[in-house]
Amino acid sequence: MVILNVNHLEDRKMAHQPHIPVMAHEVTSFLTLRPEACFLDCTLGLGGHAALLAKQLGPQGRLVGIDRDKESLAVAEQKLKSYPCQHIFVHDDFRHIDTILASLHITKVDGILMDLGISSFQLADSSRGFSFQADGPLDMRINQESFVSAYDLINSLSERELSTILKNYGQERWHHRIARYLVEQRAKSPIQTTRELRDAVLRAMPRMRNRQKIDPATRTFQAFRIAVNRELESLEMALSKIPRFLKPGARLCVIAFHSLEDRIVKQKMRTFSHQNVMSLVVKKPLRPTQAECALNPRARSARLRVAQKV
Repeated sequence: MVILNVNHLEDRKMAHQPHIPVMAHEVTSFLTLRPEACFLDCTLGLGGHAALLAKQLGPQGRLVGIDRDKESLAVAEQKLKSYPCQHIFVHDDFRHIDTILASLHITKVDGILMDLGISSFQLADSSRGFSFQADGPLDMRINQESFVSAYDLINSLSERELSTILKNYGQERWHHRIARYLVEQRAKSPIQTTRELRDAVLRAMPRMRNRQKIDPATRTFQAFRIAVNRELESLEMALSKIPRFLKPGARLCVIAFHSLEDRIVKQKMRTFSHQNVMSLVVKKPLRPTQAECALNPRARSARLRVAQKV
């Protein structure tokens, strides 16, 4: 774990790019904080939600923000520095929530937010390799200090392992065909860029791909991003630890963007409810309004679930 002194980070030019936090009204409505509260944002990102919640905190309040992306943390620091509450920025994976809070001598918090998935800030940077909209290296690491990239997985795993990733993390119908084609292609030359990966996926699929509502490569890119960052594993681990750090009456808000994440959140919250550890504040996930989706298309797939510590 690294606690950032982001005042010494030099690259701040992206701090002023527009960023719209998803379902902001709903999040701030459910996470009502006292001025002296301690709030934990497990996925700080660019600090959009955190800035709205920081308005509720006074000089005695504390905001702890965790993120695996150092660039995002630097942008968030710029956004949050004018608020009077105490700020702590941590460059780490939220799966380590227990060791992070222990190192900060924090035993309980008054609210927790998890905004899952990848941000438009990261998608827009072609050098990160998250999107096929522009050509870039096959990276897909949220934490740039991690050792394994999408390039490593795609060019080294067996056909069976690639197929499993595409099936389990991308819910890709044609996982066998795509995996076989990737192995054939890399035998001729390594697959190095996002454009090469997308082209390989398109060639591997049958002609009926043109009938799909989304780009045929979308599920493949999602699958490898999840695998590279071990996103579902991190989510499971973090959710298992979270209840012990919430004060009675404190709430957990989780925004998921695809069914794999949302299924884990739903199952964990239901388990906590059956164990009488947490109660479900909303029985079914809340969805963004049509007006929000029109303003921010990224919000269309968002699902918000809320639980409260008993």
